[in-house]
Amino acid sequence: METLFSVLVGILFAGSIYLLLSRKLVRILLGIAILGNAVNLLIFTAGRLTRDVPPIIPLKSFLPVEATANPLPQALVLTAIVISFSFLAFFLVLGYRAYQELGTDDLLDMRVAEPKEHSEPPLGY
Repeated sequence: METLFSVLVGILFAGSIYLLLSRKLVRILLGIAILGNAVNLLIFTAGRLTRDVPPIIPLKSFLPVEATANPLPQALVLTAIVISFSFLAFFLVLGYRAYQELGTDDLLDMRVAEPKEHSEPPLGY
């Protein structure tokens, strides 16, 4: 099962990087969302997916008898889901406002700091 999740994490990372390299703002925001989910799944998979044995330590022992799932990555992923959702909501509002102001979602057309009437800067020496 962990091998399947590892392959899924790789596919999610590849898809998110592909979307992040796009020129459209909506695709970049979707890439950020998928990247957050890929990282969460990676952390969750790293903490083992075993459900057969409860994480109970027997008396007069310091470690569980068998391999158990680690609860710390599960708690970290739960927190990361909330943070990534708020991060995505903020960026969606920011992207929507940028689209309202500039009228485009193309990143090359959003370069308002560089007026169009000026020539390109020198590319070499």
